[in-house]
Amino acid sequence: MLGFSHRSLTNFLFWVTQKKWFLVTMMAGLILLFLPTPVGLPLEGYRTIIIVITALMMIITEPIPLPAIAMYILVAEVYFGIGTANEIASSFMNDAVFFIMGSLMLAVAIIKQGWDTRIALGIIKLTGNKTANIVFGFTAISAILSSFIGEHTVAALMLPIAMTLIRFTSDDVSKVSNLSAVLLFSIAYGCLIGSIGTPSGGGRNVIMITYFRDADLSISYLDWMMKVYPLVLIQIPIVAWILQKSFVPEYVHLDSSVRKLVIQVAKSRKMTGRNTVAAVIILFVFLGWVFFSESIGLGTIALTGVLSYMVAGFVRWEDLNRNTHWGVIILFGATISLGFNIKATGAAIWLANQVLNLFGNMMETFPFMSDAIVVLMTTTLANVLSSSATVAVLGPVTLNMGSDALHTGLVTAIASAFGYFTAVAAPACTIVYSSGMIKAKDFLKVGWKVGLMSMILLVIYANTYWLFIN
Repeated sequence: MLGFSHRSLTNFLFWVTQKKWFLVTMMAGLILLFLPTPVGLPLEGYRTIIIVITALMMIITEPIPLPAIAMYILVAEVYFGIGTANEIASSFMNDAVFFIMGSLMLAVAIIKQGWDTRIALGIIKLTGNKTANIVFGFTAISAILSSFIGEHTVAALMLPIAMTLIRFTSDDVSKVSNLSAVLLFSIAYGCLIGSIGTPSGGGRNVIMITYFRDADLSISYLDWMMKVYPLVLIQIPIVAWILQKSFVPEYVHLDSSVRKLVIQVAKSRKMTGRNTVAAVIILFVFLGWVFFSESIGLGTIALTGVLSYMVAGFVRWEDLNRNTHWGVIILFGATISLGFNIKATGAAIWLANQVLNLFGNMMETFPFMSDAIVVLMTTTLANVLSSSATVAVLGPVTLNMGSDALHTGLVTAIASAFGYFTAVAAPACTIVYSSGMIKAKDFLKVGWKVGLMSMILLVIYANTYWLFIN
């Protein structure tokens, strides 16, 4: 009948089983859509919250690819009357999207330069062959580098170094499982704690700066560093210690693997003028971020670096096109658009008021409780979503939760980096997990310890050091 066969019915039922969570999400959205609008919340704000809830459900269950979820967010904003097509398109593309696009492309260009083995030798020269020192060195270098050039770039650069040391130690990876875990987690968690240190450390920071500007607040690159970088330095030795207690390495010293690494580096190509020019370009990008980010924008400067690499012939467009994760950029822009409309429709203020009504007395009695609630909310969401999506959605809400929006915004941006608990919470975690040398349950085994430490430390730090410097 109507051209449908028994096979068509079978295919349809198979599609339903595969997309059940998509159908459940759409059904939940329809139910919410026909419920009365909460008191004090504009209709557009309520519909924006429905989009947030349904998008979160799909991001958690992933019945469709993440870029498709991004497209759902954008078209739903238009169909629900949140804004016109042009208004939604305008909210999708801003300097924060330029930054993530530029930084992903810079990652491709930097990795092509083959600096990984030389970085490895530099770490070994500083730490020696003692495993405890190497773990500290990996954590420190990953943190410092990621604070300037982004966690995904550093994780991709450092992973081959750790895998080389592991394989030089033993041909059977199962015999060095703890060594594998401690080295790989030192990269992932080092990248996460370092990414909070500067505005260029991650897209989440750029999104928060965008929200600051919308609220007529300003913080320079150096001001951000002065407020946040001490927290990076404090966490480095603590994280290295927690990792070594959680995964006791099978070897106290890595003599043979270090010797093999030195021989490998000696056989590699010498530094050339091209390598020097490539390093100078990334240096100028960094200087641009420090001195011109407020006037030009972090994203524009990042794209200038990409353009320079292409003009100098260090990377081809084909390489950038093939290795840049365009789906990440689309999802990034969609969550920024959603965050913009959460604020524009009044949903952010309404949600913030609900939190204040629930915890207001506690916040007044114990001032630090405001930060504790923000940290708990942000950390929880960051381990379900990506850190950037968390800040994009939660930022407009938390900025309305306290008397000092700059303080609360910084706490939100920092806490969004605490994606220690799962392999998919942060790009650095996903990259080291892709090595196959650590298990998903290992993230929970050590993640809760590092996460609890970071959360408590941030609340104390924000209510002591920031009061002191202000």
